[in-house]
Amino acid sequence: MSEPFILGLTGSIGTGKSAVAAMFHGLGVPVFDADAAVHQLQGPGGALLEQIEAAFPGSTGPNGVDRAILGAQVFGNPERMKALEAIVHPVVATMRAQFLQDWSRAPLVVFDIPLLFEAGRSGEVDAVLVVSASPEAQRARVLARPGMSVEKFEHILAMQVPDAEKRARADYVIDTGTSLAETRQAVQRLVHQLDPSRDTPQK
Repeated sequence: MSEPFILGLTGSIGTGKSAVAAMFHGLGVPVFDADAAVHQLQGPGGALLEQIEAAFPGSTGPNGVDRAILGAQVFGNPERMKALEAIVHPVVATMRAQFLQDWSRAPLVVFDIPLLFEAGRSGEVDAVLVVSASPEAQRARVLARPGMSVEKFEHILAMQVPDAEKRARADYVIDTGTSLAETRQAVQRLVHQLDPSRDTPQK
């Protein structure tokens, strides 16, 4: 039995990666969302709350991790960020392995990994799809988010591999500077290219 083809999905903040991931899901392609896994682990009753509280006192409560408090403790502090990643990443990796086992008969799966290049993870997938947008569109989208500031946006950008480099290293690129319909068509074309047997959405 052949293993699923693993497509790594990534893109800088504000490029539309989440929308593209939803389009893959809508076509019946199994999608492992690393961010969603982290939210689950850090949410109410999350498996990592005790460890995070021990390492970052005062950062958790009845609703799980207080992202503002935790963010303030790790923002701009690489050592503290690494300490947080050391808690979170191994558990997410275990969840991803279980996901792959659950979908072992699927011809195509997507790993939605925001920091795929930054974390040196591109070798763990069969091909990489980068979602891209113009700097103007990216900036407008991000600054429209609640609680976002120019300083925070620029700090996040500084920690991410530049969009141009991501595009150069990608196997496939989808530009979300077009209409939603055009972006959806681009996703459909790629799904059919990677899995020609998939003609209609599946559950």
